Amino acid sequence: MTADQRFGYMDHARQALGVAAIPVYWLADTPARISGSLEEVFVSRAELLDENARLREELMLSRQRFQFAESLAVENDRLLALQNASALLEDEVLPAEIVNVSPDPFSRRVLIDKGERDGAFEGQAVLEANGLMGQVVQVMPFSSWVLLITDASHVTPVEVIRNGERALARGSPDGDAELDLEFVIPSQDIEVGDSLISSGMGQVYPKNYPVAEVISVRRSSREPYAAVRARPMAQIRSTRHVMLVLEAAAPDYPVLADETDSVADGESGLASADSAN
Repeated sequence: MTADQRFGYMDHARQALGVAAIPVYWLADTPARISGSLEEVFVSRAELLDENARLREELMLSRQRFQFAESLAVENDRLLALQNASALLEDEVLPAEIVNVSPDPFSRRVLIDKGERDGAFEGQAVLEANGLMGQVVQVMPFSSWVLLITDASHVTPVEVIRNGERALARGSPDGDAELDLEFVIPSQDIEVGDSLISSGMGQVYPKNYPVAEVISVRRSSREPYAAVRARPMAQIRSTRHVMLVLEAAAPDYPVLADETDSVADGESGLASADSAN
């Protein structure tokens, strides 16, 4: 031992034994290393699951905020369009919002959040930013029912912008959100693509406000009238915001309905007067 300490005779042997013992140490430490690795894996997986759940929640909240912001932007655009459309009118208007739709499949009516206390009255014209919507037919203290121009019982006097041709636009009876032009003789100059505006006849709707666009015209020599179909300009199925045309007082004329009935009543009255004479 003294010689080894002074002259280092056993250094090479110790080095060889140390090298030979490395695998033994490595094998002896394997369980500890495996345990540490597994613990790290499980901890990392749990952390990843927690982080994933947190990110999913944040993503859902972000989507909700984005959808809310998007809906606000769309609503602001509609309100701006409504404001711009009101500039085309000489009369004052009252903004209103659609709050319900009639469940009756044979009626095209919507409920608005303005009633008698707000100045609504029967026969009042209801407009949308892009075109006519309809007219008030029933007034309650805080709300009103509006008959849409697409209802089969509603008739709107219109004229063609291009040439001034006049017609009556009735709601389609087949349930589509479209209009049929009545009593259009084949010689009348009405073509596909023509824009229809309110003529002002009947004194219900403001004159020259957009109503519809002609989408089909069928003429037949065997029919006395042409079949003309038009699509309303108003976004009847999707809009929520409308405006009521205000007047100084409620009009004396009745709600605009089937003009053919009124014509028939007038003719019967004239016939009665003639027979009396």
